[in-house]
This record gives sequence, structure tokens and C-alpha cells, in this order.
Amino acid sequence: MIDHELDKKDFMQMTKKKVRVLIVDDSAVVRQALTETLSSDSRIEVMASAADPYIAAEKIRHEVPDVITLDVEMPRMDGITFLQKLMSQHPVPVVIVSSLAEERSETVLKALEYGAVEIIQKPRLGTKQFIEESKVLICDAVKAASMARVKKIAAIRKIQPKLTADSVISMPARKAMIKTTEKVVVAGASTGGTEALRVFLESMPLDAPGIVIVQHMPEHFTAAFANRLNEKCRISVKEAADNDTVIRGRALIAPGNRHILLRRSGARYYVEVKDGPLVCRHRPSVDVLFRSASRYAGKNAVGVIMTGMGDDGARGMHEMKGAGAFNIAQDEATSIVFGMPKEAIKRECVDRVLPLGKIAAEVIKACF
Repeated sequence: MIDHELDKKDFMQMTKKKVRVLIVDDSAVVRQALTETLSSDSRIEVMASAADPYIAAEKIRHEVPDVITLDVEMPRMDGITFLQKLMSQHPVPVVIVSSLAEERSETVLKALEYGAVEIIQKPRLGTKQFIEESKVLICDAVKAASMARVKKIAAIRKIQPKLTADSVISMPARKAMIKTTEKVVVAGASTGGTEALRVFLESMPLDAPGIVIVQHMPEHFTAAFANRLNEKCRISVKEAADNDTVIRGRALIAPGNRHILLRRSGARYYVEVKDGPLVCRHRPSVDVLFRSASRYAGKNAVGVIMTGMGDDGARGMHEMKGAGAFNIAQDEATSIVFGMPKEAIKRECVDRVLPLGKIAAEVIKACF
């Protein structure tokens, strides 16, 4: 991770260093295609490849890579078990490159929980062609992973039962329609965002303001991700559907490969889920959500930008600031990749820069 104290010369020296990659996949065709694709980027060097985790472990004993690309379904040991062992002993940034179908998305979410930095979903058929056509996506994911701060995984925490409003907290007594509109929270994250969003949403009280979220994630995985968060959090969490109302005590997560926009009709906020071109190389895009928030919520909006590679969300957050919104960015120390928050901070559109654990409290403070 690049410290703020590094000057431009230091940064240029760091970016000249090649990212050394170990490819772990049981398919010789995939290993060859990934090797050719990654090697075509001047900033990436394929250190070695391995047909299974046992061979990979032996190679790591001799030389530790900067990044590992890892399949999930492999012989002798599956990728999830290998990832868990790796991240508990010698953490290395891992990019999952998997052909798991939609019904196996829970497995991939488990990989994120164990510390995988990114997921690339490859098709079961035409994998070689997909890898060749997705050169920019794959190379960007590997380079982003190389800058990630990975830590040893802690013991898996027991999921607490979801409590009702009466058993956890009573609703505060307040007069209806004191304001013509409610506050609404819009949040964006990318690399490292699955864990950041868990921490953020688990800290929300039952009467939290309505929340709309963009997390860069492949299609088919967001529903399982939302369901998992719904089990962990006091508020409800769901994958957004077109025309869902933004209400207190609920977070809506943009479906993978679909943009999400905040809309308003009278005092009612709702979301529009729609197709469209990639924005900042992403769909859903944080910029799209933030721009819609600036237009339809203005000073009634609170923006949150979290860990992630690139600058998606920075422009939209600048527009939100111009419309009177209150904006928060995750700090560098707690970000897996301090890209998106850093770009927003550079645009001078952030009111607070906070560690992950303090963001939820600041959001509540800004909304009440």
C-alpha cells in the first residue's frame, strides 16, 4: 500500500516493480491461457503455475508470490480449504478465478470471508476465449490485489440469531413527518468491500436510515451476499429489485451487472435497477448511484465511500457534496485498497475520514 508520505518519484519506482503471480488451476488450458494473458501486461510476471494446492504449497515454500490466482474446484484439495490454510498461516493476496455456477455462490462468498481479495467468474464452456477477451479485467484484478493488505484470518465467528425490534431496541417516539423527507444513505465499495460492508451494516441499529449500496461483485453473487448479511445484521438486507422502497431498517444492495439509481416520488425514496454501459469499468457503478443521490436526495443524503481499487465514486461524491450531502470516506489504515476513498479525498468532497469501525456511528449522527 502506498503511504501518503511517498512522493511522486517513490510512487513511480513502486509501480515499475512487476507483480509476481502464482496460478493455481487443475486445467492445463486455463493455466496456459492465464499465463499468456497475465504475461501480456508489462507490470505482471507469472512466477509459476500449479495443478493443485499441494503443488502450489511446495512452490510457495521456495518462493512467495505477490498474488495467487486460485480455482475453487480442484482435485486432492479444494481451493476454499487451501485458501483457509494459506490465510491462517502465510497470508498472500488471492484472486479467485472460478467457474462456479450461481447455485454455488455461497462457496465463493466463503472465499471472500476467508480473505480472497477479488472474484472473477469464468464460464464452464469457452473459458480460454473468456480469459483472452477479459485481459483488462483480469490484469487489473491482479494488480489491485498486489496492493491489498491481507491479514491472518481469525477464528470463524458464530452467527448471532437475528432479533426482533421488541427484544433489541424500542423505536424512539417521534412525530411523523417532522421533515418532508427522510435521510438516505448511499455507500460504495470494491476490493475488500464485502468485509467492510459487513462491519458497517452489523453496527447499524434497527431504526437506521434507509441504505442503498453498490459493491463491485459479479452477477449471481449479490443475492447470496445480501442473504448472508441479512442473517448477521439487525437491519434487513436484500438484493435490490426495481422499484424497491428505501425504508428505515433496510439496506438494498445493487444486483451484480446492473446499475442502481436512487429516485424520489414525493416523500418516498425508491430505487431503479437498470442495464447500461460500464461506468468506470463497472456495472453497477458507484458513480451512477452517487449522481442519482445528488439529484434526488441532495442535502438529505449521506455518502460513504469504502475500500476499493480505482476511482469509481469519486466524481459522484463530488456532485453529492455540491448538492449539500454529508460525505464520509474510510481511512487508509483500515482499507484493503486505499484507491476509491483516496480519490474522493483528493477531490475535497469528504467531510470525515474515519476508520471502518467508526463509520456507522458517524452515519447515524449525521442522520439524526
